[in-house]
Amino acid sequence: MKQFLFDTIGHLDLVIWILVLAFFCGSALLFGGDINLAFIGAAGVIFEMVLIALAIEIIIECLKKTKGIGTITGFITNGPEAVCLLVGLIAGDIIFAASTPLGSNFMNPILLIIAALICRQFLLTFSTSRLYTIITLVTTAFMAAGFFLLPRTLYPIWLLVVSVVSILLFFFRPKEQDQGEDEDYSFNPTFWLLPAIITLMITGYFLDPVVTFAATHSHAPKGVIGFVVLATLTSWPEFKSCIVLLGRGNRLAAILNITVSNITNIWLAGIGIAAYLVSGAKY
Repeated sequence: MKQFLFDTIGHLDLVIWILVLAFFCGSALLFGGDINLAFIGAAGVIFEMVLIALAIEIIIECLKKTKGIGTITGFITNGPEAVCLLVGLIAGDIIFAASTPLGSNFMNPILLIIAALICRQFLLTFSTSRLYTIITLVTTAFMAAGFFLLPRTLYPIWLLVVSVVSILLFFFRPKEQDQGEDEDYSFNPTFWLLPAIITLMITGYFLDPVVTFAATHSHAPKGVIGFVVLATLTSWPEFKSCIVLLGRGNRLAAILNITVSNITNIWLAGIGIAAYLVSGAKY
């Protein structure tokens, strides 16, 4: 297990950590922020990213003999969004709860492209179930955008339409073949799988506030923070999953990790909207 953890951290992780430090600390110097707090925030972001990377690697290693690993990881990497949804429902902030998962639907496709380019498998990846991939990613992005653009009076119609469409998209997803049946596990999957999933959910949930803390004290431009920083780093679980799966040559699983994640985001938002409607729109 110790050797597995050391092998988890690669050159890409080190480069991204340096970029995170350079971005937040550089912004603090350029825009008059607090460089000490910006450094602490950046270090917190890196720590979160390390935990997420380790959790993702452990989860995929535990599931490598499981048929449908792409679908499963698509669900699991949405754990942080599910936690945010639950917190929003408990707090009574239903619209925020639904908005949290929907925001990821715009960044996930971009991260899939970046992951495929980094792994030098762009053409091979997007020639795998190309029609389904394009239809699903475009449709789920439009459904997410529709929520933000529609007036509240049309939420019931939105909920009905996206429920039907998303279920169809999930039902017609490509079927995965068995992977790694002859491979040995690097450790006992029974012992490590649940702790890894719990770690992913907790760290994923706190990633957004940690990034916000670093962004606030670095005084980075809001437009850059909103799209490039927050959107990218808070989708780190999906991105890291794609990197790992593509690195193992499982391109269909990487695609399904993103498409199923987008579909699940729609379902999570639907739960929030349904709760909002049932509550009589009192929030």
